[in-house]
Amino acid sequence: MNVRTLTKMALLTAVSLILGWIDSMIPILPQIPGIKLGLANLVLLYAAFYMTPLETVLLMLLKVGLSSLLFGNAVSALYAIAGGVLSVATMLLMRRVRGISVITVSTFGGIAHIIGQCAIGCILLSPRPVLTYAPWLLVCGLLTGVLLGVGARAAFYGIERYERRRSA
Repeated sequence: MNVRTLTKMALLTAVSLILGWIDSMIPILPQIPGIKLGLANLVLLYAAFYMTPLETVLLMLLKVGLSSLLFGNAVSALYAIAGGVLSVATMLLMRRVRGISVITVSTFGGIAHIIGQCAIGCILLSPRPVLTYAPWLLVCGLLTGVLLGVGARAAFYGIERYERRRSA
């Protein structure tokens, strides 16, 4: 890994931690605990489109590891790693499909994240309460995935426009 890539990874890790911290302060649905926008996943979405798969996975591991150390605990780390691994794997696979939009990739990533977390919940707790709660979580994962995808599409447009100007 060269210095440029290492620097980019450090900056993106810092951005994901800041976005995660901001995200934790935004109450989405107080009635449903654990629901967040997932703003830090914008960084992973960016990585899935503009970086190598290995760099994307490494970025997810850094994001999960450091945010768990700073803001969470061992149990929250298990949920985050399960959701993160499944989400990143899904986004990287979907990214390979020709003509697929960033909104679709983000939406499937959000749903995969919830599925990964529910799987850990079934293992740590018991399937019944988790599967009762799962439909609400899946709807929220779908909605936040679409919302983040729309935001990412706008950001990607700006990034690509900047790159075209810079190379001209």
